[in-house]
Amino acid sequence: MNHAISSEPNRESCEPQRAIPATPEALLAAVLATNQPQDPRTREILDSLIRHLHAFAADVTLTYEELHKGLDFLVRVGQATNPLRHEGILLADILGVATLVLLMDAKGVLEAGGTEPALIGPFWRANQPILENGAKIATDDTTGAPLRVTGRICSLDGRPLAGARLETWQAAPSGLYENQDPHQEDMNLRAVFVTDEDGRYWFESVKPAGYGVPIDGPCGDLLAMQQRSHMRPAHLHFIASAPGHKVLTTQIFDANDPYAYRDAAFGAVGSLLRKFEASSDGTFHLDVQLTLEPGETRMPSPPLS
Repeated sequence: MNHAISSEPNRESCEPQRAIPATPEALLAAVLATNQPQDPRTREILDSLIRHLHAFAADVTLTYEELHKGLDFLVRVGQATNPLRHEGILLADILGVATLVLLMDAKGVLEAGGTEPALIGPFWRANQPILENGAKIATDDTTGAPLRVTGRICSLDGRPLAGARLETWQAAPSGLYENQDPHQEDMNLRAVFVTDEDGRYWFESVKPAGYGVPIDGPCGDLLAMQQRSHMRPAHLHFIASAPGHKVLTTQIFDANDPYAYRDAAFGAVGSLLRKFEASSDGTFHLDVQLTLEPGETRMPSPPLS
């Protein structure tokens, strides 16, 4: 049986093997040289991540013990994540990274006077109920001051967007979302609305309360170590979308909440702080115009089912 013999030499065996010089600079170069993903953007991100990780370790003269403490923390973040809770999202929130990414992504629309984005957070659920405008999203046994929410969804040029989709959710006055609280009905204080021909939406609810982010996991340990508050000001979540426009995720915060200007998740930025106006009958009112930027409509994935 004939065996073809390649005329090409085995380059790996012919080339002399060289050890990586024992310097941080040579080590970084060697690690970067192995980063060869096919996607250019992935390579750009990983190259930068590697450079910054090496620079960080050198900047603080990280010890091997400290490295493993950090790795153990990341393992605990993964272990604390489950179908009802996403500890990784919480970590990005309390470090301000999530808000930073949103603001960078929305730079164009903000310069044009659009609505500031805010965190999706870890409590958005898939398949929230679709209700008619004017519906009450709170069950009858949800106690709290009545809240009437009205608003409009528009394009950057001021044109109202008929048929736009609005997802909303909020914590109860107890400070708990319904998936955290066995005493609340499933999907309480959650809904999806569709704007009318004038781009308007409206619904009834109860005034939300501020609450603390979960502190029974590694993110809580981090906040305690930093001697930081874990409280968030009262707010409502919104995700607005319309064909031919980028999706807007945002929150509207109660400007009178005691934690309005020290949000643990750094989400209360710009004009997202609003006064919930009270009428003589004790009903609070909130009017919110949401402005969408033209572009590709890409819905994010809900962290909870």
